[in-house]
Amino acid sequence: MDDYSRQATRLEAIGGSYDKWLLGAAVALASIGIVMVASSSIALTLSPFYYLTRHLVFIGIGVILAMVAMRVELKEIEKYNHLLLLGCFALLIVVFIPGLGSSVNGARRWVNLGVSKFQTVEAVKVLYIVWLSSYLVRFRDEVNATWPAMLKPVGVVGLLVLLLLLQPDFGSSMLLLGITICMLVLGGAQIKRIILPVLLLLPALVLLVIFEPYRMRRVTSFMDPWQDQLGSGYQLSNALMAIGRGEWTGVGLGASIQKLNYLPESHTDFIFSVIAEELGFIGVCGIISLYVLLVGRALWLGKRCIEMRRHFAGYIAFGIALWISLQTFVSIGVNLGMLPTKGLTLPLISSGGSSVMMTCVAMGLLLRVSYEYNRAVRRQQVRDDIEPTVEAAEQASVESASATAVAAAVQSAATRGTSRMQQRVEPTFGRIA
Repeated sequence: MDDYSRQATRLEAIGGSYDKWLLGAAVALASIGIVMVASSSIALTLSPFYYLTRHLVFIGIGVILAMVAMRVELKEIEKYNHLLLLGCFALLIVVFIPGLGSSVNGARRWVNLGVSKFQTVEAVKVLYIVWLSSYLVRFRDEVNATWPAMLKPVGVVGLLVLLLLLQPDFGSSMLLLGITICMLVLGGAQIKRIILPVLLLLPALVLLVIFEPYRMRRVTSFMDPWQDQLGSGYQLSNALMAIGRGEWTGVGLGASIQKLNYLPESHTDFIFSVIAEELGFIGVCGIISLYVLLVGRALWLGKRCIEMRRHFAGYIAFGIALWISLQTFVSIGVNLGMLPTKGLTLPLISSGGSSVMMTCVAMGLLLRVSYEYNRAVRRQQVRDDIEPTVEAAEQASVESASATAVAAAVQSAATRGTSRMQQRVEPTFGRIA
């Protein structure tokens, strides 16, 4: 028992370490974001560093929230999975409450916090990924075998999408749907079962685009922005001109022309175009490489966690990787004219308080997953080293005890035999005279 107690104490004392590749990629992207927000927003207001100051404040708050997430055990978070789901619905409903919800450009997506506005869907992305990860752990076998277990998260995301479309927020709706489908596949759901709900949703999504005039204008302007360059195609045409001016090496940091009130939302949704103009093709490739590193490392981490049967941590890593990759793909695709305008920011780079803070929280969760995985690996290594030694000691102890018992039994038997035998009497004969 002493050996086992010492072993348990030693294992509990072993900690983990945070993944340096994940941390390095996240810090590098956030640092580039600070520089590019400063460059792209310098001409937007009378105060040249107004947006930079706000961005730095939100980055600071995000780092604090990330540090909190990095120190919370994942098993503690998993206990509150139902509250997280309720939080998703509460956050999407609160924007419709008069006095709390705030409307910008006809969309009710924000909550007025007094000093700033918070876009609730950014928090919903994090909470929903954690809830879906917990669901896939609890119903891992059923998701693969039964329709009800697979359709429940589809129904949940359908309700969330409905609330988002009422705001309206078509881009975030598609993002949540994409994350759900991919995570269900990774969680073991059969692809043929997922195809049917997707096929049923497609006509509804097409109708939403056709019967909503502003969405239809976005689609038509995306197909040919030069047809109405000063109207519906104004934003995309200026974005494409900025990207074209960058060529291979860019015009130089801070030397962008399009950011001088020609390109709307140059510091948020279309910051990628400013990056391409100032840093060129080489700079763009460097940034995309950092995203590939971040997402690839997160997917690798999720795979290793699943192999160690740490499914909750693994699904969180998968979910965050899918979120970052899909949102990055859409944001870059919109800037390049490959996709209609969706209003999604470039993760960790674009200005935007809600997006910056919640992306930092997601990075904190991802780093927590890496910490617990590394800790589990270290403890397993120590356990593998200790167990043979303990087993050998136990075997030696058993053998020693057996030998002692045998010797004692022999000695006892010898003692008992001697005490029971009578002393031999030598015969005597009378002396013959």
